[in-house]
Amino acid sequence: MKKLGPVLLAVVLDLLGFGLVIPLLPYIAESSGATAQQAMALMGVYSVAQFVFAPMWGSMSDSRGRRPIMLFSIAGTALFLAIFAWASTEHFAALFGAGAVLPVLFATRLLHGACAANISTAQAYVADVTTREDRAKGMGLIGASFGLGFTLGPWLGGELARFGLATPIFLAAALSAINFVWALRGLPESRVVGERGKAGIDINPVHVFRTIAHPVVGSALLLVFLATFAFSLMEISFGLVAEHVWYPDLTRKEVAMTIGRVFGLIGVIGVFIQGGLIGRLSKRFGDRSLVIFGYVVNAIGLWMLLGVTRGGTALLVAASVISVGNAIASPSLRAMISKGVDEDSQGKVMGVNQSLGAFARATAPWVAAVLYGYGPSVPFAVAGSVMLGGLALAGIVGAATGRSAAEA
Repeated sequence: MKKLGPVLLAVVLDLLGFGLVIPLLPYIAESSGATAQQAMALMGVYSVAQFVFAPMWGSMSDSRGRRPIMLFSIAGTALFLAIFAWASTEHFAALFGAGAVLPVLFATRLLHGACAANISTAQAYVADVTTREDRAKGMGLIGASFGLGFTLGPWLGGELARFGLATPIFLAAALSAINFVWALRGLPESRVVGERGKAGIDINPVHVFRTIAHPVVGSALLLVFLATFAFSLMEISFGLVAEHVWYPDLTRKEVAMTIGRVFGLIGVIGVFIQGGLIGRLSKRFGDRSLVIFGYVVNAIGLWMLLGVTRGGTALLVAASVISVGNAIASPSLRAMISKGVDEDSQGKVMGVNQSLGAFARATAPWVAAVLYGYGPSVPFAVAGSVMLGGLALAGIVGAATGRSAAEA
C-alpha cells in the first residue's frame, strides 16, 4: 500500500481544489460580471468535463499505463488551478481587460475538471496493486482520500478567503505542483503494457452506455449513478433548507459556518470508516452485504432529515447516519465493479464509473431546484427513495459478481 501515496494525494488534492472553489465561486463569478445563470454554468462545466474525460483517461491508462496519465493530469491540475486563481485577481483584469476574465474562468474551470477526472485512473491503479481480498480496503483508501479533500476544501476556502478570493486556489495549485514532483520521483507504473495494451484507446463518450450493458458491472454502475444523484440532491438542497427552515434566525454567514461544520462531520466519519474500517468489514461480511446495508442506512438518514424542524442534535444525528451509510456502501460498490472485469478493462470501467458520478452531479442541481419548489423537504424524500430503490439493483449486481468470481 506504500506505493499508493502519490495516487491518494492526487485524489485528496483533486477534491481539495474542487471543494475550495465551492464557497468562493459565486463571489468570483459576480466580481467578473457574471449573471446568476452564468455562475451556475461555471460550476456545472467542471462536472460536464469529468463526464466526458473520465472514460478517456481510464481507457488511455489501460493502453498507455497509469503513470503517464497520472503525471499529465496532476500537472494539468496545478496549471489550470493557478490560471483560474490568477484570472480572479484585479491584476489579471487590469492586464487583459475585464472582458477577458469570464471566458478564461470558464476555460480553466473546464480544463481543471478534465484533469481532475483522473480519479478513474487512480481507482484502476488501486485495482492493479491490490488482491481481490484487499480490493475493498484499497478502494476505501480512495474513498477516504476523496472525503478528506472534500472535507478540507470548503473549510480552507472559507478560512483563507479573508486574505483574498484567489489565495486558497493558489494554495491548491501549489500543493498539486508539489504532488507532481513527488509522483514524478516516486510513482511506479502499476501495469505492464504489452501487446494487448496496443489494441486502441476507447475515448468515445457513447461507450459509457455500452459499458452499462456489461452483464456483470452494468447494474453496479447504475447504482453509482443513483447513489451520487441522491447524495447530490441532499447536498444542493441542504443550504437552502438550513437558511429558511432549520436556522431562520441566523445570518447567512452563521448558517454557512454551521453547514461547513456539518459537512465536516460527514467527511470525518467517512474518512474514519473508509480509511481503516472498511477492509475488515469487507472480509467479514462481503461487499454485496455492505452495499445493501449502506444503502438502507443512507436512505434512513436522508428520511431522518424530514423530521428536523430546527438544527442541533437531530441534524447532526441524521448527517452522521448518512455519512455511515455512504462510507460503507461506496468503496464496497467500487470493489464489486473492479472484481467484475478483467485487468485490461479496469481503467475503462473505472472511468465510466467516475463519468456517471459526474453526470449525476451535473444533473442533480436542476432536479433539486424543481423538487424544492414543491416543498423544502421534498428533495430529501426523493433522495431517500432513490437510495432505497437501488436495493433491487444491489441484489442483481451481487449475484452477477458472484457468478463471475465462480467462473474465474
